[in-house]
Amino acid sequence: QVQLVESGGGLVQAGGSLRLSCAASGSIFRFNAMGWYRQAPGKQRELVAAITSDASKNYADSVKGRFTISRDNAKNTVYLQMNSLKPEDTAVYYCNRRYSPFVSWGQGTRVIVSA
Repeated sequence: QVQLVESGGGLVQAGGSLRLSCAASGSIFRFNAMGWYRQAPGKQRELVAAITSDASKNYADSVKGRFTISRDNAKNTVYLQMNSLKPEDTAVYYCNRRYSPFVSWGQGTRVIVSA
């Protein structure tokens, strides 16, 4: 049973923008804080943005002011608007609950930012 489906990644030049989407099953999404994570080659997965069920948000310092997380509770979907992208944003991006227990990770969506 697929529970998390990320989409919207791609290849973009530095300074460009992308909007990622994550469709989640209701049992994961409802009443839960959700997060966007990323894993760059050779690095550990890190949390980049999170949003609570009542839309309180927080961001990693590395993306603050450039990324915006949002959610549509009616669609069980969380978004990540990424602006002013930098080559160091290159990674596979995943969504999941903000706090454990995490559900099975989806395939993620790959973002490549060229210099």
